[in-house]
Amino acid sequence: MSMGRVDEVRLSIPADGAYIAVPRSVVGNLAARNDFTLDAIDDLRIAVDEACALLLPEAADGVLDCVFLIEPPKLLVRVSAIVPNGWTPDTDSFGWTVLTALVESAAAETIDGRLTITVTATATATESL
Repeated sequence: MSMGRVDEVRLSIPADGAYIAVPRSVVGNLAARNDFTLDAIDDLRIAVDEACALLLPEAADGVLDCVFLIEPPKLLVRVSAIVPNGWTPDTDSFGWTVLTALVESAAAETIDGRLTITVTATATATESL
C-alpha cells in the first residue's frame, strides 16, 4: 500500500447470515493492518455486521457486495444490495442506532434500485502501554 493512494478490496457474498463473518473478518484484518486500536477494530467489525444484517433480508438477487477503501488513516466500507421498491433501512431501528454509534459516519443511499450503506472510520494514534 502506497501513501496517498486509495487501495480497494471487493467482495461479494451470498445474502445468507452464515457468510457475514467473511466481511467482518476482512474489515478486521484491514483495520489491524492500518493501525486501528483493538477497540476500533471491534467497533468496525460490529458496524459491518450490522450493515450486512440490515441488508440481508432485502437483497433481491441474494447477493451482498462489499467494497473496502483504504486511504490511511481512513477506512471506508460500502455494503450494497439490489433491494425491492426503493427500500431503505429504518434509521430509528436498534440496528441502525448501533451502526451509527460505532463509526465516524454512516449513511444509506439508493441509486437505481441498489441500496448502499457506507461506514467510515479513522484510525487514531494508539496509546502506549
